[in-house]
Amino acid sequence: MASTVIGSTIVIEGEISGEDSLVIHGTVRGQIDLRERIEVATDGVVEGTIVAPVVTVYGTVAGDITADERAELRAECQVVGDVRAPRILIADGAAFKGRVDMGG
Repeated sequence: MASTVIGSTIVIEGEISGEDSLVIHGTVRGQIDLRERIEVATDGVVEGTIVAPVVTVYGTVAGDITADERAELRAECQVVGDVRAPRILIADGAAFKGRVDMGG
């Protein structure tokens, strides 16, 4: 499957949905709902909810994250919102404010 990249100078307002994986270097304001993995790069910002099988955050997310497989909050990331996933990694140095739900 292809990977779509949102460049660092791009700002998207609205919903994003689809089958491909996504790497965000720019800013997305709105809901993201994909059937493949999402990566928010160190220079990426998401202001809205994220739904995908695998979500990896190196940058900033202000919104809830729902991952069917796993969510990874990497060192130096900033996340404000609830995280729901069966497997969650919160790395040393990650800034996280919200609730964790690993419900079965």
